Amino acid sequence: MRRPVARSLAVLAVSATVVSVGAAAPPSGAMSADPAPRKVPVAVGYGGAVASVDADASAVGIEILRKGGNAVDAAVATAAALGVTEPYSNGIGGGGYFVYYDAKSRTVRTIDGRETAPLTADSGLFLENGQPIAFADAVTSGLGVGTPGTPATWQAALDSWGTKRLGTLLKPAERLARDGFTVDDTFRSQTASNEARFRNFPDTAKLFLPGGALPVVGSTFKNPDLARTYEELARKGVGALYRGKLARDIVDTVNKPPVDPGSGYNARPGELSLKDLAAYRAKRQAPTKTSYRGLGVYSMAPSSSGGTTVGEALNILERTDLSKASEVRFLHRYIEASRIAFADRGRWVGDPAFEDVPTKELLSQSYADSRECLIKDDAVLTSPVAPGDPRNPAACTSTGIAAPTTYEGENTTHLTVADKWGNVVSYTLTIEQTGGSGITVPGRGFLLNNELTDFSFAPANPAVHDPNLPGPGKRPRSSMSPTIVLDAQGKPVVALGSPGGASIITTVLQTLTGFLDRGLPLVDAIAAPRASQRNQTTTELEPGLWNGESRAGLEAIGHGFRLNPEIGAATGVQRLPNGKWVAAAETVRRGGGSAMVVRPTS
Repeated sequence: MRRPVARSLAVLAVSATVVSVGAAAPPSGAMSADPAPRKVPVAVGYGGAVASVDADASAVGIEILRKGGNAVDAAVATAAALGVTEPYSNGIGGGGYFVYYDAKSRTVRTIDGRETAPLTADSGLFLENGQPIAFADAVTSGLGVGTPGTPATWQAALDSWGTKRLGTLLKPAERLARDGFTVDDTFRSQTASNEARFRNFPDTAKLFLPGGALPVVGSTFKNPDLARTYEELARKGVGALYRGKLARDIVDTVNKPPVDPGSGYNARPGELSLKDLAAYRAKRQAPTKTSYRGLGVYSMAPSSSGGTTVGEALNILERTDLSKASEVRFLHRYIEASRIAFADRGRWVGDPAFEDVPTKELLSQSYADSRECLIKDDAVLTSPVAPGDPRNPAACTSTGIAAPTTYEGENTTHLTVADKWGNVVSYTLTIEQTGGSGITVPGRGFLLNNELTDFSFAPANPAVHDPNLPGPGKRPRSSMSPTIVLDAQGKPVVALGSPGGASIITTVLQTLTGFLDRGLPLVDAIAAPRASQRNQTTTELEPGLWNGESRAGLEAIGHGFRLNPEIGAATGVQRLPNGKWVAAAETVRRGGGSAMVVRPTS
């Protein structure tokens, strides 16, 4: 059933509906004078490319590429800048997953920089009197904070594949934090949605509610504390965050959250220790791989469920010619494949250091075929679908009890980078939900994650093993799906990823099928209205599909829907012939993204 892609991917550079004039960063000396480079969602040109949600951050990445840095160097510098301009989505208080393509060896490698639970944690981490605590109470607490993995990820990537020192790569972000960036509507609205809980923590309120008020659109937002923290990491190395005074500051903040005594808020203390920070390691590991339409699709293996779930869904869709399907049939098949893959994710995927995860079996075509035959063109599977058994696949059979999809915060961020040598990075990083835990480390300028809330608080069914319960030093299951697709010669075709909690998986899957199967230019595949089915009774639809003609056809089959104003915020890069790259980002979501290349062409 393997079929080669039946057209040249090189022609899918830009959309006929989106004018691409190319976009490049301003000269490096102009960054301070122009703290708000113009956002452009698609750019084409030579010398490398960067796509992120933020123009300042993309400009930093381009600056590094111009100065001879490679894709890994630029990705680290871009991520550090996003920690300044997108502090509610990511930062050195969080973690993520780093996927790297090495052009010389034509291989894909990954780093698991996921946060870890304290070494004292057990399966009852979020239980009080035998019952799970309220989710909101866990979110804004020290209890939900995991050991940060982002700084260790940066150093591990640079040690393995980079060409620049971390101190050099932190300088542009340090400058951005010191001199400030221009507040836009998205930053203000995200601050507003967190205002009530931010006011519970004086250090958070002082930083993000300057003068006691929401930041004004068009004003300059500065973070001198973060600039000093970056300067310290540049001078001492990332070990300063895992040992020493900064480590003590993090531990003290987690274990005794600095709450405004007048707020009356009960911020549950965590149990993080200096031993937890000193023991943390970012894990270099092999990627997941599946073959789709003759292409190799590489992503993150567990502790992320992204690679296994996207890969299984693609294998399920392999039997269907999506290029010729009507929109209704395309969406129906995509939704049902997502539903089934999420059923298996919930039963089988957790941290492989603690769980026996059947990664190879979940990604086998024979298992996907045994699950694909559940899909009918004239009917809808009833959710929640029960999982299958990938070690003993039986055609059209589900076994056991369905596990619900745990909530994951949606305000992660993703960046994608390529360099002039052909190296590529797809990197998703996060502090969990918008604003993370809401707790700022005093005097340090960054928010702590609430990533441990990605664990199951209690088993959905005591009779069924839950692979995502907390444990000592365990990584909570993630949905982050940074992905790189290679052709039959081992050269990159496209790389992409997205934020969005569990909807990351469906966003990446839908964008891939839109680009590879439906023939959409990359920027249009990213912009296309999204549907997200995660083994739930109803499927989320963005307004473009909610109000579209296909909805009635899908409802006639039996689909049920609920409206979601915005799903994900993807970025990607595409390789074209002769060393040219396409960088693509959102046209509208999160205020639009920022695509840049070193040397633009029209």
